[in-house]
Amino acid sequence: MTLMRRPAFLAATAVTALLGLYIALVAGRAVVLIRDDAWIAKALGLLFFVLPVIAVWYLVNEWRLSMTVQRMASRLEAEGRLPLHDGEQSPSGRLTEQAAADVYEVARRGVELAPEDWAAWFHLAFAYDAAKERGEARRALRYAAQLFRQESSAV
Repeated sequence: MTLMRRPAFLAATAVTALLGLYIALVAGRAVVLIRDDAWIAKALGLLFFVLPVIAVWYLVNEWRLSMTVQRMASRLEAEGRLPLHDGEQSPSGRLTEQAAADVYEVARRGVELAPEDWAAWFHLAFAYDAAKERGEARRALRYAAQLFRQESSAV
């Protein structure tokens, strides 16, 4: 399946397009306010530029992370090392709490044994996700991406 046909990629592209429209709208309003003669309007216009700057920064960081995660996943898939959580599942298809805890424990030990291995952190991120710890999963995935980029730039 090509990248362009994956539902997650299409959804991310659609959200990015909507955010782009929002950024353009807010930036346009900021320009109108800056061109006004009143100093308070000019000040508000300058403050309005803060929102598009934050949005663009966030958007660039998220796309950078997603592209790095895709490269990591492709590499692990080619090596046959993608995280496979095949423990006991609930009727909804998610791992049971005990199975998720077991997966987490294995992934945590992997990080303890190799703290500078991006693949271990990648596995830990998906173990956190299985345990419904989304914040920790995101932090682990960001760290895995950082280690992956360092490894890729060193080679």
